[in-house]
Amino acid sequence: MSSHYKRELDDLRTPVEARTVTVQGQSPPEMLSVDQMLTKYCGEFGFWQFRHFVLTCMAWALDSMHTMVMIFADRETKWTCQPGSGCVWESKKSVCGLQPGSWRWDHSEGWSTVAEWGLVCGQKYKVGLVQAVFFGGCMIGGGIFGRLSDTKFGRKGSLMTACIMNIIFGLLTSISPGYWTYVALRLLTGFSNGGIGVCAFVLATEPIGPTKRGMAGMSTFYFFSTGIALLSGIAYIFQTWRFLYIASTIPSIIFLVFMLPFISESPRWYLIRGKTNEAMKIMHNIAKSNGRHLPENVCIVLDKEPKSCDDQKNIEIGTNKIVKASVIDVIMSPLTRRRLFLLMIINFTTSIVYYGLNLNAKNLKTNIYLSVLLNSAAEMPAYLLTAILIDKFGRKPLGVGTQWFSAVFCLVGGFLGSYGNWKAMKTVCGVLGIFGMAGTYNLLYVYAMELFPTVVRNTAIGCARQVGQIGAVLVPFVVVMNGGHTFMVFGACGIVGGILVLFLPETLNKPLYDTLNGMEEEEEENK
Repeated sequence: MSSHYKRELDDLRTPVEARTVTVQGQSPPEMLSVDQMLTKYCGEFGFWQFRHFVLTCMAWALDSMHTMVMIFADRETKWTCQPGSGCVWESKKSVCGLQPGSWRWDHSEGWSTVAEWGLVCGQKYKVGLVQAVFFGGCMIGGGIFGRLSDTKFGRKGSLMTACIMNIIFGLLTSISPGYWTYVALRLLTGFSNGGIGVCAFVLATEPIGPTKRGMAGMSTFYFFSTGIALLSGIAYIFQTWRFLYIASTIPSIIFLVFMLPFISESPRWYLIRGKTNEAMKIMHNIAKSNGRHLPENVCIVLDKEPKSCDDQKNIEIGTNKIVKASVIDVIMSPLTRRRLFLLMIINFTTSIVYYGLNLNAKNLKTNIYLSVLLNSAAEMPAYLLTAILIDKFGRKPLGVGTQWFSAVFCLVGGFLGSYGNWKAMKTVCGVLGIFGMAGTYNLLYVYAMELFPTVVRNTAIGCARQVGQIGAVLVPFVVVMNGGHTFMVFGACGIVGGILVLFLPETLNKPLYDTLNGMEEEEEENK
């Protein structure tokens, strides 16, 4: 029998659907989720992810600058007695009670909002008010931008919008004509700043494979701490608060113009929005940049779809249905509702300790630039240590341990005095408290990302951050009062937060789910 007739006979024996594939010269489609595609073909953390991760996380430095600038802009500068006024500085540690005109601000340390608008004594609460208003803006913005980034704006679009708003409000703040205008602009800056961290974290980590995601996620806060360290240097150079706001806004302009255009949208977001062609283009780019090959027959699908080829028509035309969900869906699901509420309270306690210890640096009566630099430096080894341990011990044990570590040193600091050698020891306790809580703060982002599916991930993280900002809103009033019990409050919050982590599930080596149904079904199967 000739080879020609033999081929025809084989074709007749082949099923219709298989014969179609053979004629087209294609292999059957391989249906893979994002995590499966990254692990099998594209690479979990290659050159593409490294470049994308670094560029995106630069936004964290902007977040920290716009947040911590208040430490320097709203500080109480030194003052001195007017010659011949009868005022004796050594016997009057505070200007309160002194006769008007008997003292003046010492301009050698620059000019702060406190000096310009007289925010001392009976007006001192206004310093805490403007800082609380900023965190209130962060609370609102975090929720709104979290929702926008899960819907039509996307992660990148929301990040770009937040950066543009930060630039506008930051520059306008520098020309505030009065205190209440300053308060309003800090509220608006907080609103836009609240979206930067959430969008940047998710956008940076979603294209990373499951076994590398934990360590990468823990590394995002290096950029936050670096931003604080850079800010202390900028504040040392620009000690007048108006110039400081301009100088601290310039990095946002640089990021928007020179970095953001080279950042890619998340393939997971494209997938839940039904844009499979765009998602596949990114996956092909990842594979190519990483020196890998992604076969043409591989198709990207949502959680439960790799087990079925029923949606082949949509895959061929590069579209799929849009998967939608909201915070209502998170609350309606018993699985995610419990996680969200626990995460909210833990974020609340963590924010009180983290921001409280940072803002309290000006109350320690040491060099404020050095104190802030030391605090930011203390955070970096905390990130390194937690990054090394996160995949060894898991999220839950590390979350408990870091919070209780911070709590111990905060409680010890609460019993120490604020003068002489005790002051130095109290500063050390504060630095070690930040060391522990910085690790917790970073860990919570990784934890939250893995606790919720793609369709509501930013929404859930945004809600948790909103409640966390309520804690940050309360902190400035505690810090402004400069009472002896501030460290005790921080210690108590650390203990409570650690206990609550015990009620969360472990997410080590679990996949990132795309849909609520996919997560619930998988969790049910693993029971």
